[in-house]
Amino acid sequence: MLSFAEENYLKTIYHLSKGGRKDVSTNSIAESLHTKPASVSDMIRKLSRKKVVNYKKYQGVNISKEGKEKALLVIRKHRLWEVFLVNKLKFSWDQVHEIAEQLEHIRSPLLIERLDQFLGFPQYDPHGDPIPDKKGVINSKPQIPLCDLKLNDSGVVIAVKDSSKEFLQYLDKLGAAIGTKIRVLDKIAYDGSMEIDIGDQKSVFVSGEVSENILITS
Repeated sequence: MLSFAEENYLKTIYHLSKGGRKDVSTNSIAESLHTKPASVSDMIRKLSRKKVVNYKKYQGVNISKEGKEKALLVIRKHRLWEVFLVNKLKFSWDQVHEIAEQLEHIRSPLLIERLDQFLGFPQYDPHGDPIPDKKGVINSKPQIPLCDLKLNDSGVVIAVKDSSKEFLQYLDKLGAAIGTKIRVLDKIAYDGSMEIDIGDQKSVFVSGEVSENILITS
C-alpha cells in the first residue's frame, strides 16, 4: 500500500521517465513537484524499498514494472474523474485537475470500474490524454504539435501539452477546444508565430509557444 504522497511521486516519475523509457534525476523530480532534492532523495529510498522504482547512484531513478502498474492505475483514476467532473457535473476543463488530484487516491477498485461503466468507457479525458484501461493499456492517437503543420495544412485539436489553468482559459477565448478544426494561414519564421483559421470562423495569431502546446491530428 502506497501513501498519497508516494503515489504522487510515482506518477511524476512515470511521466518524467516517458513511461519508463529513460532515467530521471532527483533534481528534475524536485522541480516538477516544487520540493527540495533532499526530500526527493528520501522518498526515492522509500519507493526503492517498496520495489516500485529502480535507483542507481549517479544514473538516476526509473520506474519498475510494478511501479508502472501502480502509476497507471492512479493516472486512470485521475482521468476518469476528470471526465466525470466535466461531462456530468459540468465543470470546465480548466477547473478539474486539482479536484481530480484528490479523487485519484480513492482506493475502491469497484467504484472505479462502476465509474468507467457509468461514463461509457471513455478513452480520453477532457484534455485529450488517453485513459489507461483496467489492465494499464493505453491507446494513443497519432498527434503532432500545431507548429509542425505547414502552410495551408489543417487538422483537428486532439490534446494539449500544457494543461495549466491559464493556458486552457486562453484556448477557450480562442475557441480552440478539443475537436476544433484548425488551418494554417501563415507562418512567421522570425518568432515561430502563426496565423490560423479556427473552426472555419475566424483567423487569429498565436505565438510559437502556444502552437507548440496544441496537439493536432489530421
